[in-house]
Amino acid sequence: MEVMEKISVVLTTKNEENNIHNLLENLIDQEGPYEVIVVDSDSTDKTRDIVKKFSRKHKNIKLFNYPGTRAESMNYGIKKATGDAVAFIGGDDIADKNWIREIRKGLKDSHIIVGDLISREEDPFENLQSVKLFHKGINVSYPGTNTIYKKEILDEIGGFDPWFSSAEDLEINLRAVDAGYTIKQHKAAKVYYRPKNTPFAFIKQSFWYGYGRKLMDLKHGDIWEKHSAKDVVKSQVSFLGMIRLSLGLLGYIYCLVKVKKYSK
Repeated sequence: MEVMEKISVVLTTKNEENNIHNLLENLIDQEGPYEVIVVDSDSTDKTRDIVKKFSRKHKNIKLFNYPGTRAESMNYGIKKATGDAVAFIGGDDIADKNWIREIRKGLKDSHIIVGDLISREEDPFENLQSVKLFHKGINVSYPGTNTIYKKEILDEIGGFDPWFSSAEDLEINLRAVDAGYTIKQHKAAKVYYRPKNTPFAFIKQSFWYGYGRKLMDLKHGDIWEKHSAKDVVKSQVSFLGMIRLSLGLLGYIYCLVKVKKYSK
């Protein structure tokens, strides 16, 4: 009989009382064996109360309180994980009913997989093409949500770098590639996300994208040297794309001024 890999689902939360019930309700019907590790960052609403109700009924749902940066909280979740692989998901996301089953399929021929992210509602920014970052010929610009790592890899490369206040998901992907691993897409593993589609959220996200990419430079050298400015601009030909690129440049410059060097 085939032994099923245990999947550890790790999510960080902060005041997610409006969303966390739907996510946990969705996860309890996934194919086992699996565990759900919720790392809460001192929520002031009813988030932890909701998770506690689920954990009393379902022993594989575990709640921890660990305030810190996103990278620090995810590292804490990884430390508590007992599965063969760790899958990351957001507190306001919804997983497809076959999500974990598809994760297992994808992990049969890859140590790191990236599932499909699908918007749950209309998003005016959905069709904007992201500025992709390639390292050793592999796209490392996948977001952390719906990315799944074999636990042994996370242990080997030391998890997320807590120095990063942005782009910690890209940075860990880059280190995984440096360690000799590839990242494979497995779109059958679907997660539905709630887009942050307000103008303010768009501005904030674009700015911090640029900021995070400069942090990557400070740690890893000029990782953009193989990406020509012409190609980057060509990928953002729409009006909104150019606005996002301009905001990202502001974030990049702000980081250049504020952060002088990488420090552990």
